[in-house]
Amino acid sequence: MSGTSGRGLPDNGDGTQGQERPGTGDGTRGQGLPGGGDGTYGQRLPAHGGDGTRTVRAGLPEPVKHEPTLPGPVFAAHFHLPGEVTGPYAYGRDDNPTWTLLEQAIGELEAPGQAGVETLVFASGMAAISSVLFSQLRAGDTVVLPDDGYQALPLVRAQLEAFGIVVRTAPTGGDAQLGVLDGAKLLWIESPSNPGLDVCDIRRLVEAAHARGALVAVDNTLATPLGQRPLELGADFSVASGTKQLTGHGDILLGYVTGRDAGAMAAVRRWRKIVGAIAGPMEAWLAHRSIATLQLRVDRQDASALVLAEALRQRPEVTGLRYPGLPDDPSHKVASRQMRRYGCVVSFTLPTRARADRFLDALRLVDDATSFGGVRSTAERRGRWGGDAVPEGFIRFSVGAEDPEDLVADVLRALDASAG
Repeated sequence: MSGTSGRGLPDNGDGTQGQERPGTGDGTRGQGLPGGGDGTYGQRLPAHGGDGTRTVRAGLPEPVKHEPTLPGPVFAAHFHLPGEVTGPYAYGRDDNPTWTLLEQAIGELEAPGQAGVETLVFASGMAAISSVLFSQLRAGDTVVLPDDGYQALPLVRAQLEAFGIVVRTAPTGGDAQLGVLDGAKLLWIESPSNPGLDVCDIRRLVEAAHARGALVAVDNTLATPLGQRPLELGADFSVASGTKQLTGHGDILLGYVTGRDAGAMAAVRRWRKIVGAIAGPMEAWLAHRSIATLQLRVDRQDASALVLAEALRQRPEVTGLRYPGLPDDPSHKVASRQMRRYGCVVSFTLPTRARADRFLDALRLVDDATSFGGVRSTAERRGRWGGDAVPEGFIRFSVGAEDPEDLVADVLRALDASAG
């Protein structure tokens, strides 16, 4: 607001105060979002441009004099709604201006320049995953999931089967899901996989699935939209947890779905409305603010991840080292065809559970914590959760934004200290 007086009534700039605030010229008021003339809101970014420019400008509204460049969060359960129901904002479970800007921002990153693409934000990554699976599948349908994907997928499988949906699984690596596609309604891809970091040929799987009449969803959490754009590879949905590298500070739970098919996305939106798995406006605003630094964070973290992986490759106690950016990684060739960046997660195995625990305890610049993608490096012995088919000494390491020399030195020192 340009000024306040008394009990917080906005100064309209014309000597009046309070509710008689002049409009922005298109029927919106205050921190309303000026229309782009084509049903969208905010600034239109060019289809081609640098990632840094895109991330700092994505989803910003058209500038209005005396308004902030990124309006603050809109906290509203309901909106003024006299007469017939028109316009986008009526009730807080259905839509919110803060979501609108964030959804536009994510869409501009996931599918720059693509018409007809829609993004919906959710309260968490699992809410986003569930919205696609449970809105698109019915009893008797068949879905193909990765058997080496995110730890919660077995819980999802059990619920799908309880609803009468047939679930088939196959590993991510080697495009193994191709072998179980016949008759499927939906193929779920996770590439790179979490935590094993296997990669599949997304375009190949999409073409095979579509030829069989199946939809394709890709979990893009590990790659982020700056590392991989599933819709450009032909997928119908790109789904991700915004809790991770997209927002990057380990302080927001968020998820999203970006899709190209209006009917399929309408079903996803309806599921969000029914279940009520909506993002809070504060979380949505913080996420949008954080996206502005995404390119800076991703470039630093991903480059440091490669440096760390190269250092770990020299250690005899480290086995099973995986990072798609390593030239000799089993996934490197396929990843290089479809990924623009390789991510910030490195995985490897130490000889025993005790050795892994001692290593984690000896680290000084790395937090022993779950999740990944934050500006502060984290690592964990993944087997402590159960549900992942990994050795007891398996480490999932998320590289942060620390100086790479300091981080590598800390890791090598911790490896030495844990040997005794």
